[in-house]
Amino acid sequence: MTSVSKRRVCYFYDSDVGAYQLAPGHPMKPHRVKMTHSLVVNYGMDKKMDVFVPTRATFREITKFHEDHYIDFLRRATPENLETFEKHKEMYGIWEDTPAFEGAYEFCSISAGGSIGAAKKLNGEADIGINWAGGLHHAKRGGASGFCYVNDIVLGILELLKTHNRVLYVDIDNHHGDGVEEAFYTTDRVMTCSFHKYGDEYFPGTGDIHDIGVGKGKYYSVNFPLRDGIDDDTFKSIFRPVITYIMNWYRPGAVVLQCGTDSLAGDRLGTANLSERGHGACAKFLRTFNVPMLLLGGGGYTPKNVSRAWCYETSVALGIELPQALPYNDYFEYFGPEYSIHVRPTNAENKNTREYLDKTTVHILENLRNISHAPSVQMQEVPVDHFSDEEDELEDDLDDRQSRVYHDTHIAYDNELDPSDDESRAHPANKRRRRNRRNHRNSPNPESKHERTTRHSNASATTTTNPKEDFGFKDERRDKETVIPFTAFSSKNETKSEK
Repeated sequence: MTSVSKRRVCYFYDSDVGAYQLAPGHPMKPHRVKMTHSLVVNYGMDKKMDVFVPTRATFREITKFHEDHYIDFLRRATPENLETFEKHKEMYGIWEDTPAFEGAYEFCSISAGGSIGAAKKLNGEADIGINWAGGLHHAKRGGASGFCYVNDIVLGILELLKTHNRVLYVDIDNHHGDGVEEAFYTTDRVMTCSFHKYGDEYFPGTGDIHDIGVGKGKYYSVNFPLRDGIDDDTFKSIFRPVITYIMNWYRPGAVVLQCGTDSLAGDRLGTANLSERGHGACAKFLRTFNVPMLLLGGGGYTPKNVSRAWCYETSVALGIELPQALPYNDYFEYFGPEYSIHVRPTNAENKNTREYLDKTTVHILENLRNISHAPSVQMQEVPVDHFSDEEDELEDDLDDRQSRVYHDTHIAYDNELDPSDDESRAHPANKRRRRNRRNHRNSPNPESKHERTTRHSNASATTTTNPKEDFGFKDERRDKETVIPFTAFSSKNETKSEK
């Protein structure tokens, strides 16, 4: 393995994550994270970075963004007692595609704990943090959406904002990062930039190029809507100019990259045509700016491709080149017949014409010219958090937690994987799924608590008193709700056997 410039990398993984299942035949398979870890370990990358078992997020930590009553519902509802909560199901987004499942709260605590923990390490102790169990970008403040229950990304960003005045969130999932955009739609302290499929009633139906933010957040939401079949070279041609402009003009103190892999070729629910190298090129490019970066998972419904891409992106974080041939691992048989880390693109038509992409790029860059140039971080006071770690650890009396110090010294070793825990439980979805769509069009400029949010371009940062107030977490744009037709989520490979 050859190496390039070195970074301090921390990697968060809980071996319990693969034990959860949303429903039989459900396309979202947490087991893919365990497959990824097996590849990472057998390539020997665990020895090149600090590997931590995340401290599971507490109720208090999760409700820094989410509504208390929703999280209370999430930790109490199970498939067996769901009838007791019948009137709450629709309110909290519990549908066939995003069901109540055994251990949902614990799974979300693992996911959120990894993102929060990695974000804390980025505040001085590491250059790049990785949590492949995170990246669940559809979850809303008051409910579940699109296979996502707790928005670990928002929680991680809130942690980063304790140290950094500005955070850039970049989303390369095939679906629009609506939950994160909605959370920070009215602030200029977080810029969101999403590259995603848009149109044809594709979930979640948001992310139009004209959705740019409101109030102080106007022009700080960037959406690049894509058509079917985008390939490596085409994606690179739009990603680099947009990100370069944002990085040079906005100057974020930290970057969060959501690496949803349903934008890979052959994904069951995706429409893009990227290889693992085209997908990983986004992380590689952002790495060149030498800004603290948090890499998170996300969508991805062909597990053997998901795990190969995230393994490759782990190598990108480390700055090493992996051999194409996969090492023997606990899931080796699932990667045949090539047994290669390469995700091969298909011959699908690229419907993104050069004219369309150039026009969209120009439109986005013109919007970005409306934002004020950001001053240096040193000129500003860093906001503080009103919750202490001690309060977080004492608050959640449902769980017997080890101390944070214990977890920070607990390394995940090679033999913690269970070879018998294979993917035999994972079958193709036997029916088409429904997801709920939020209509997030550019709404009128709201005069609300978010007005207290810092405008970094011309004033010092104010002291944070409550994230829910300071960032205006009011679901301003959830004024309409419709349901995307089932056909929006059918896959051309739906009837094929999946490994």
